[in-house]
Amino acid sequence: MWSRDYWADKLERLWQTRSVIWLPGVRRAGKTTLCRSLPGIEYFDCELPRQRREMEDPEAFLQRLRGKRTVLDEVHRLANPSELLKIAADHYPDVQIIATGSSTLGATRKFRDSLTGRKAEIWLTPAMSQDLASFHIEQLERRLYRGGLPPFLLADPPAERDFQEWMEAYWAKDIQELFRLERRHSFLRFVELLLASSGGIFEATRFARPSEVSRTTIANYLSVLEMTYVAHVVRPYSTGKTAEIVAAPKVYGFDTGFVCYFRGWHQPRREDLGLLWEHYVLNELHARLQSRRIQYWRDKQGHEVDFVLARRSKPPLAIECKWSASNFDPGALKAFATRYPTAENFVIAQDVERAYARNYGALSVTITGLEDFVRRVEVGPEGLPV
Repeated sequence: MWSRDYWADKLERLWQTRSVIWLPGVRRAGKTTLCRSLPGIEYFDCELPRQRREMEDPEAFLQRLRGKRTVLDEVHRLANPSELLKIAADHYPDVQIIATGSSTLGATRKFRDSLTGRKAEIWLTPAMSQDLASFHIEQLERRLYRGGLPPFLLADPPAERDFQEWMEAYWAKDIQELFRLERRHSFLRFVELLLASSGGIFEATRFARPSEVSRTTIANYLSVLEMTYVAHVVRPYSTGKTAEIVAAPKVYGFDTGFVCYFRGWHQPRREDLGLLWEHYVLNELHARLQSRRIQYWRDKQGHEVDFVLARRSKPPLAIECKWSASNFDPGALKAFATRYPTAENFVIAQDVERAYARNYGALSVTITGLEDFVRRVEVGPEGLPV
């Protein structure tokens, strides 16, 4: 069994603040293995009818778990999961619970209560830098091309059937159970097209015709993908200044392995690494900040900054992602700085370990590695970098 010490430590810390933890993440991200690796765990698989029957009387179920640690895996399979978790939080605080699922709490009507104030939450992303150390993986290219789902990353190179089986399970176990969408072919075709164009500006019209659905349906599909963590919508940063893009989002697929598969990138190529590194940086920010409040910036002249982190009462952080620092062109950050002169500017490069500053005329840029950058960025009480 592989360990994910970073996440296990996070769970232990969260249990010191709340007795109920909500642990979402995409299918096969490793939620079950992570939970079962914790000491003293009572594990319940809510996909099994026999175990669901044990929870039909929540009070009796929780009474016999007093003083124990419990995992409720795939908790959305219960008829009324929020009732059980609410009773646990309010009346059985000595029962420590992790409830897992493949979507946000709001994705299913079964969660009639959002459990605000009663739960802690941590989103298990595909493998990030701390996981690679735990898995003893030294080649970052392996993570980029195989992706961050542990079974894909750690086993032999995944075959085509592995990706297709994941897609089928996603449709059957997540989409049908949570959303009951129709038109399987159209939905899966949209997912494939989205992953193949991952990291680009999203225009619903481009996907409607090949998916054989309306533009409105495409917008609904994208919302579903976002709620199940399969797509990340990165919206434009703007404070209402003229000449800025204010509406068109960029959309990233959840995992570099699936992006490579649907783009047909079967062998490592240097020209692919920049885009994959950008995806990896986004995954790292998601994991460490536990927030999707990450934006990008673009003006109407075509200058684009990969990511922007907005901060309350502080200047934004502007981030450019480069596989090699030698490939950095300051043009986009210069354009951003003309509109946001107090912003802090960063280049996150794969080949930099020790951060250093460099001036490009009046523009000051910190060029740094990913680990150094995330150590710099602390998280405030609302998940905002400070």
